Amino acid sequence: MPPQNPPVNPMPFIPQPTATSQPTVNIPPIIPPPPKKAFSKIIIYIAAGILLLVLGFFLVRMFTGTAATSSEITWWGLWEDENVVSSLIAEYEATNPKVKIKYIKQSPIDYRERLTNSLAKGQGPDIFRFHNTWVPMLKSSLDFLPASVINPADFSKNFYPVAVSDLTSGRGIVGIPIEYDALTLYINEDIFNKSGKTPPATWDDLRSLARELTVKDDQGIITQSGVAMGRVENVDHWPEILALLMMQNGVDLSVPTGKPAEDALTFFSIFSSVDGVWDATLPPSTQAFAAGKLAMYIGPSWRSFEIAVQNSSLKFKTVPIPQLPKDTASEKDITYATYWVEGVWSKSTAKAAAWDFLKFLSSKESSQKFYQSASKVRTFGEPYSRVDMATTLSSHPILGSIITQAPGARSWYLASRTFDGPTGINSLMAKYFEDAVNFVNTGGDASKALETVSLGVTQVLTQYGLVAK
Repeated sequence: MPPQNPPVNPMPFIPQPTATSQPTVNIPPIIPPPPKKAFSKIIIYIAAGILLLVLGFFLVRMFTGTAATSSEITWWGLWEDENVVSSLIAEYEATNPKVKIKYIKQSPIDYRERLTNSLAKGQGPDIFRFHNTWVPMLKSSLDFLPASVINPADFSKNFYPVAVSDLTSGRGIVGIPIEYDALTLYINEDIFNKSGKTPPATWDDLRSLARELTVKDDQGIITQSGVAMGRVENVDHWPEILALLMMQNGVDLSVPTGKPAEDALTFFSIFSSVDGVWDATLPPSTQAFAAGKLAMYIGPSWRSFEIAVQNSSLKFKTVPIPQLPKDTASEKDITYATYWVEGVWSKSTAKAAAWDFLKFLSSKESSQKFYQSASKVRTFGEPYSRVDMATTLSSHPILGSIITQAPGARSWYLASRTFDGPTGINSLMAKYFEDAVNFVNTGGDASKALETVSLGVTQVLTQYGLVAK
């Protein structure tokens, strides 16, 4: 409080002058009160300054996600056990002692539902793994990668074009890929060596080989299939395969009509409906390949772990996905990417620290350590997501084919084993294309089938804000 005003001296009694004497009297000056107004201004300025400092603190915390004290980050993983990532977490924490990271491996069962429910309830996690096709479903919960962490130019330089395309949403980038995967063609080496055949480079080559390498018994039952294609109930990754065929044929999957789309749909179905190299009686394609009863199989790299577990003596490798004939030699191969990404929750209170950790995790040095750590618990780690690490895996018997075709990879909302749940974008899209394949396999017209598909695709895209209403 301002000090009390000191008392003002009262006016003294002044004697009246007389005729004989007129003494001089010194009148004391009146003491003015202290400058209350000026003093109050100083107090106001001090209070305003304190208020601005407090507000600044909270604004920094709100927009950067960091506090002056420590940051605790919860990270939901999906495939890696804690022992795979623990050394990298410890390394980061050692140089960032105010940051503590808790890794929690999630089950893939109902994962998307649990993730979205947790985010909707305001319960985090700060960092979470999501599929590259999930951006439309998570857009309100995904934070934007700050340019101060990785600017857009560096992001485009570091990661494959498909990741740049998939993860750019609205006003920025919404995730960092620490792995990459895509379709590749698996080859049963024993069948190919015994037959003297070489892997196909084009789809026409694949079709011819599939017919030659298919074996049937006296009753016409397939005992060895040339390739698993043409059906939906037992061809693992059929949505990606069909999407790939359409993309290679120039189809815009958001409007899957016209002759190129019809030709792609017909070509996929022909392996079952016409050539008879695959049918509904056979086991799932991954299982058939592991059993040594399938010459060619299409799937991502992680399927090799399952194949090796089912049959450790099976000799197999991968080769690049077949292509359509190219007009020029400079055209890039087109393959189909399906991979997982790390994102940061938009409402996290530790966003800055979370992004900084992901930058560390996606660095070249950390990627190498991540791969090596994963290779201790399985055959190999995930393919590198970084362009500058492509040569490291280019000669790998499984990953080499995936990496060499990565520059031309594309993706869309047709992906298997993403655990979308019944309302997920991949699940909804697959149902329309599944009906189309079944319709054609029973003699239906491809153009009519795709008319229905196109209407369904528009509906799903509109539902997720990808088509203007």
